[in-house]
Amino acid sequence: MVLLRSLLFAIVLAIVTPPYAIFGWLAFPFPPRVRHRIITSWVPLVMWFVWHLLGIRFKVIGRENIPTVPSVILSKHQSAWETMALQVIFPPLCFVLKRELLRVPFFGWALAQIPGIAIDRAAGKNALSMVVKQGKARLSEGFWVVVFPEGTRTAPGTSRRYKPGGAVLARQARVPVVPVAHNAGEFWRRNAFLKYPGEITVSIGPVIDTTGLDAGTINSRASQWIEGEMRRLFPQHYVGAPDIAEAPDGSQESV
Repeated sequence: MVLLRSLLFAIVLAIVTPPYAIFGWLAFPFPPRVRHRIITSWVPLVMWFVWHLLGIRFKVIGRENIPTVPSVILSKHQSAWETMALQVIFPPLCFVLKRELLRVPFFGWALAQIPGIAIDRAAGKNALSMVVKQGKARLSEGFWVVVFPEGTRTAPGTSRRYKPGGAVLARQARVPVVPVAHNAGEFWRRNAFLKYPGEITVSIGPVIDTTGLDAGTINSRASQWIEGEMRRLFPQHYVGAPDIAEAPDGSQESV
């Protein structure tokens, strides 16, 4: 049944994505907010199939923590699921993404028309400047900015060093940080064709007021909350795993 559901979902994506991509590409003359609204109307449709075809549901804890002003979201990254789900949970938002994704046929063409933050990972330190410059522009336009601070998808029960880009952007733009934890990787694994039914829990943490804080402290508070919440909500993935202690530079290290 899982195989059949996953196959049908892949077929649905192949059918619905190209028309939306074409509409998105044709939307280039419109203002950013209008383009965003047109193109991201694809998300609720696909999420309906995720729910009713794949059987993947979700619940949100801490929705009351969502502030009323555009903010930087620092989220755990385990699958492609959260790149869609965050768009139906939060106000209009954009992502920090790899520039090469914009070259993917259909999907990338539409993605290029959504106000976002496309960076060249090979640019080294210049990539951080791209995040800050483009991120401040998106925030000023009223968009929220999602950053996956671990930089790539991680399997349930694992973590990587939290990179400071999102914290630097929040500090320089003087906007709050919203930490997010979830367990999407239990049901929608990285690069896996098979998707398994179940309920994903998304936990939205208390807002981190960046006033007077340096980027290292902001990053540290976000990482500590996210990793602590992961262990609190999903302890089965951390049996025998070491606790997380704070490294001097605000990154994480195991002890």
